Amino acid sequence: MAIGLPIIIRNELPEARGLDKILPFGRLFFAVPTAVFGTEHLTDPKDIALIVPSWMPAHMFWVYLVGIALIAAALSIVVKRCARPAATLLGIMFLIFVALIHIPNIVAQPGDRLFWMIGLRDTAFSGGAFALAGARMRRGTTGGAPWLVTLGRFFIAIPAVIFGVEHFLHPAFVPGVPLERLTPTWIPGHIFWAYLAGAVLIIAGACLLLNQKARLAATYLGIMIFLLVLVIYLPILAATPLSIANRLNYFADTLMFSGAALVLADACP
Repeated sequence: MAIGLPIIIRNELPEARGLDKILPFGRLFFAVPTAVFGTEHLTDPKDIALIVPSWMPAHMFWVYLVGIALIAAALSIVVKRCARPAATLLGIMFLIFVALIHIPNIVAQPGDRLFWMIGLRDTAFSGGAFALAGARMRRGTTGGAPWLVTLGRFFIAIPAVIFGVEHFLHPAFVPGVPLERLTPTWIPGHIFWAYLAGAVLIIAGACLLLNQKARLAATYLGIMIFLLVLVIYLPILAATPLSIANRLNYFADTLMFSGAALVLADACP
């Protein structure tokens, strides 16, 4: 945040106009949680090693490698140095997580909604990384978006629609990325935020799937999710500052989802 914010304010914000002024922050919203997750790999390796598939050798090695890779990718994205290969590899890594960790969990317990939500969350993160990488590719001769941006659009759109449906089916869960935490009742209008987020997720996700006003849809999606970060996740994080580990992950997840949508908007023609 300390590195990226001055770069954006000094170099990128003056060139943006209107609603597009929010788009440069998408890169920062995506990179900061990436660094947070990387730091957790280095500070709590024993717990994270339990997630590594049991058939893989050297669990601690993979935890430390992924942690270093996440921090390196975050720095590369923020300062725009080797950002395209870094974002591409980051997107591939999230897809590997989906294939090796989340899909086996879903197959083992298909009725557990949490495993589905986590798998879709990492798919959306992968889509954000691919959109970042695709934004640095030249557009095709037809003027369309590079194929990585198109891939990113689908990877964000599908989770968005499913997340939106989940908000209407289970409005008591925290909105944005609907995992297992319940929204505290002391949050003003907590059910209202769930339904509002659900509607925006479904409409924006459908527009992205159909490639209709995709840039505008991704922009509004990113703004909506960022509002949830400010209105719901930041107060939850601040409520118990001495015990923030789990709450920090929820905060970072939602901020990264907002970043993924905004970087997709920035990459769309």
